[in-house]
Amino acid sequence: LDTRRHPFIFDTSRNTFGPRLIIPLTRDVTRGSLDTMDKSLDSTSLSTVALLESRLLRIEHLLYGPTAASPSSQTDSAVDMLEDLERRFNHLLSRIRVYGELMKIYNSHPALFQPPLPAEPPTQLAPEAVQATVLASAASFPATASSLTSVNDCPIPEPSQSAALASLVPKMRGIEATQIAQEAEMAELRARSEEVLKSWYQQGVLGASEFVADVEGRVERVERRVRRAEREKEEAAAI
Repeated sequence: LDTRRHPFIFDTSRNTFGPRLIIPLTRDVTRGSLDTMDKSLDSTSLSTVALLESRLLRIEHLLYGPTAASPSSQTDSAVDMLEDLERRFNHLLSRIRVYGELMKIYNSHPALFQPPLPAEPPTQLAPEAVQATVLASAASFPATASSLTSVNDCPIPEPSQSAALASLVPKMRGIEATQIAQEAEMAELRARSEEVLKSWYQQGVLGASEFVADVEGRVERVERRVRRAEREKEEAAAI
């Protein structure tokens, strides 16, 4: 496992998400140098790989449940075992988004995952800068303490009330579904009302207006004929 890229794994044996440093590999194991290693170094490397594999198996067990036995034999080389572990670890990083985000944070700020020495302050700033920062924020300490106290004094709701609210969730979902159905029905009724109003206006109002206009036109034509006849009658009487 490339410890420069994957310097920690997750302590899932306790169902926590905190990162833990893995046992670093102090030497790079290569295929060309395996034949010349002594037994102590080889056994140390194999035991380290076995520890890494056991942690990775615990993670896979918690994430995916019981897994089948690994087909690899005990005679596999340390390099093959490391490659298999790195492949499986990369698979976990690609499947679990939180792990990938934590790896990005570690690559950007590795100091966050390394506990400081007891004799050193948990900062890289000078003591004067730390003092200035603390003094600048001293005015907000009482307000923060008061807020924390008020939060601590907030009563926790009774379990019965929480259970009653949780029991209302199915009913609320049913009401929401009813509201959605009612909104769809109202939209359909609005569309039908618009069609009825449009039909009434075109066939009723416009039809009546056209009828009245036609009658007025016919009356005007009759009046013109009557006036013409009266004028002709008056002219004939004058002659």
